[in-house]
Amino acid sequence: MNLDYTPEDFAFREQARSWLAANVPAERRPSDVMGGAAFDKAWQKRLHDGGWAGVNWPSEYGGLGLSAVRTLIWWEECERAAAPGYERSTIALTHAGPTLITRGTEAQKAFHLPKILRGETLWCQGFSEPGAGSDLAALKTRGVVDGDHLVVNGQKTWTSGAATAQYQELLVRTEPGSTRHKGLTWIICDMSLPGITVHPIQTMMGESDINATFYDDVRIPLSNVVGAIGEGWSVAMSTLAFERGNTFLRDQISLAGKVERAIAVARTAMMPDGTIAIADKEIARKLAELKADALGLRAMAVANVSNIDRHGTPGAEGSMVKLLVSQVNKQLNEVMAEILGQHFLDYAGTKESAPWTFDYMWGWVLTIAGGATEIQKEIIADRVLELPRSR
Repeated sequence: MNLDYTPEDFAFREQARSWLAANVPAERRPSDVMGGAAFDKAWQKRLHDGGWAGVNWPSEYGGLGLSAVRTLIWWEECERAAAPGYERSTIALTHAGPTLITRGTEAQKAFHLPKILRGETLWCQGFSEPGAGSDLAALKTRGVVDGDHLVVNGQKTWTSGAATAQYQELLVRTEPGSTRHKGLTWIICDMSLPGITVHPIQTMMGESDINATFYDDVRIPLSNVVGAIGEGWSVAMSTLAFERGNTFLRDQISLAGKVERAIAVARTAMMPDGTIAIADKEIARKLAELKADALGLRAMAVANVSNIDRHGTPGAEGSMVKLLVSQVNKQLNEVMAEILGQHFLDYAGTKESAPWTFDYMWGWVLTIAGGATEIQKEIIADRVLELPRSR
């Protein structure tokens, strides 16, 4: 792809910068579950009303259909303006929506896609189970066809946003006696249906927006099946490809900003021996390496969105991005713990009270969310490097 910005690209950047400067909320996102979800829906509605919803969705489905370069420009300007992230809108915008665009029926697209773009509905993901987290093919939640409905029984866990979501991308086993990747079905689950119970799980950051979700004879119309009965694994792989290809795009761009903020802190922070942190050769070396890593990740972001432009869907290379974003973010937070010392432990239970400490703890989540580090390495070895499988 050509990385030389055209005059039109520069004009687009100015347009995005101007709109964000006038529209980024002055108030912070509330830390409580309900308040945070309401904030996210309001921000998505503002994006829609301003003509900035679904920047990389195809135009025929209400998005902007931006090229790879302009998608990057948009996210760079969002980072520059400290614009809100998708937060609870993430699943709808970067998982469910793209999955419906590529695998859903016309009726499913017509009903759900406009609501997602307008910020009217939030989604959550019903994939992981207590015994099937990274090993998704081991899931046991059952779906039994009964007339024109699928009756679902079982449990999902780590369902972020389940308490505030209107819909869920749900993966269940619909073929009795099937194992592993066979016999699964991807279905749209209305979270208001009778028989669904959501229990919050409090994290070490003091948050309770992830949940255990239980299904007791939940009747879901068969018209909500995406793909077909038994094609769930194929549809789920599309979903996970979008997750690793799209969800971490802004994380890649944001990481460069975090590194610059870390360098700024190091220029003033005092080490225990009385010296300024940046004057410590080892600290300076680590920060320099992190800056190089962030620049490398940006180059990977360019290559990744270019690949999506060519092929329409993300490839297995998204696992490389996800793996490196998680690793570099974790390394950055460890350096910040070294720089801030005792102050790093002054955490009062909110992101605003101690952002670096919050990011440190969240960094451990990133090594699991979207597929554990070990799973990403297997995908890279198998699908990118085409190495022989171990026996």
